[in-house]
Amino acid sequence: MAHLAGLAFNMDTLMMTWLVMAIVIGIAVLATRRLSLVPSGWQNLLEMLVTALVDQIDSVMGSKGRALAPLIITLFLFILIANWLGLVPGLTSPTSDLNTTLGLALMVIGLVQVLGIIHKGIGGYLGHFIQPFWWLLPINIIEELSKPLTLGFRLFGNILAGEILIVILGVLVPMWIPIPNIIWLGFSVFVGVVQAFIFTMLSMSYLSSAFKDSH
Repeated sequence: MAHLAGLAFNMDTLMMTWLVMAIVIGIAVLATRRLSLVPSGWQNLLEMLVTALVDQIDSVMGSKGRALAPLIITLFLFILIANWLGLVPGLTSPTSDLNTTLGLALMVIGLVQVLGIIHKGIGGYLGHFIQPFWWLLPINIIEELSKPLTLGFRLFGNILAGEILIVILGVLVPMWIPIPNIIWLGFSVFVGVVQAFIFTMLSMSYLSSAFKDSH
C-alpha cells in the first residue's frame, strides 16, 4: 500500500490492472495484425467473441447500442482477463479489489446518466424519476444510487470468494493430488466467464435505459 497526497494506493491492484490492460491490448494486436477474409487463430477466436457480444448488444440495447459496442466488448475482455488472472500462481485478480469493481460500476452508471441527458434532454431524463407516480421519487433515486453498489459488490464478492477458496483448497489438498485442484481450477475458469458475462449484461441493461422512453 502506497500513500500519496493523503491518498492510499493498492500497488498490487494497480500493477495487476496494468497487466490486464496490456494483455487485452496484446490480444487485440495479435488478432488484427494480419487480418484475412478467412479468419484463423486469434482472429477467428476474437471474431467469434465479438459476434456473440454484438448479437447480445442488438437484442438488449437495440440498434442504438451499436455505438457502444467497442466499450462493451472491451469491458467484457477486461473483466474476463482480470477474473482469470488470480488463477495464476503469484498473481491476483484486480476484480478481487472492491476499488476496481466499484470503479467499473461507477463508470457504467455515470455513462448511463450522461447518455440519458444527451438522448432525452435534462427535462426528459429527470422526468423518469417521477414515473409512474411522483411520490415514487425517493424510491427511484435510491434505486439509481444502489445500481453501482450492487453491480460492484456482486463481482467483487464472487471473485474474492473464489480466490479465498483456492487458497483454502491449496492448504487442505496437497498439490500432488491433482484431481480436486484441476476440478476447482476448471470451475473457477467457468465462474470467471459467468461473472464477466453477468456484469456486461447488467451494464448493457442499464445503458439501454438511456435510449428508451420511460413508461
